[in-house]
Amino acid sequence: MGEARRARYTGAVSFVDLPVAHGRLEALYWKVERPRAAAVVCHPHPLHGGTMHNHVTYRIAQTFRDNGVSCVRFNFRGVGRSTGVHDGGVGEIEDARAALDWLAAQEPGVPLWLGGFSFGARTALQLALRDQRVEKILAVGLAVDIFDLSFVTGLEQPTAFVHSDQDEYGKLENVRALLTKVPAKHQLFVVPGADHLCNGRLDEFSVAAKQAFDWLVTA
Repeated sequence: MGEARRARYTGAVSFVDLPVAHGRLEALYWKVERPRAAAVVCHPHPLHGGTMHNHVTYRIAQTFRDNGVSCVRFNFRGVGRSTGVHDGGVGEIEDARAALDWLAAQEPGVPLWLGGFSFGARTALQLALRDQRVEKILAVGLAVDIFDLSFVTGLEQPTAFVHSDQDEYGKLENVRALLTKVPAKHQLFVVPGADHLCNGRLDEFSVAAKQAFDWLVTA
């Protein structure tokens, strides 16, 4: 059995405060023994109820943890106990970078990944364009019908996309059209019968997320 396959979850989640220029980011850290990678997971829009406790965000982190990836999910500035105020997405990229810095210090020498849902996926993808430490990305729920995501055409890292086939903020055909322009190695995984939040379809989401994870491992 390979080293990565022996990685296992070590215990209860740790509540941590991540240092940032504006003060702190409230975060939850799941550490595994002998991790194959370490990932930062970003939550949906702070002005529309998004937090690190969002159920899709949790399932992304759970997928990482259960498959040998240490992960940290955090509240963006102005959410929960995190200091600061919402910055329209600009400062939130810096929040994600701060979380990546912290995780890199906790897991030295381990490949760094990013994950995110909706606004969090957009933030993770934007950070990946700016930070070459990021090796792979799991992006869920691209809200292509309300956000300009054309920047993904600059992606270089392997990226797995997970999307609901009834997503009200991003029609599946519009996501497919965007991804035809992405030069990086990528794959789309579809959650059947699900809306943006995967209401009532979380188990189906977890199946798609695991498929996406397995693809990323070999990408």
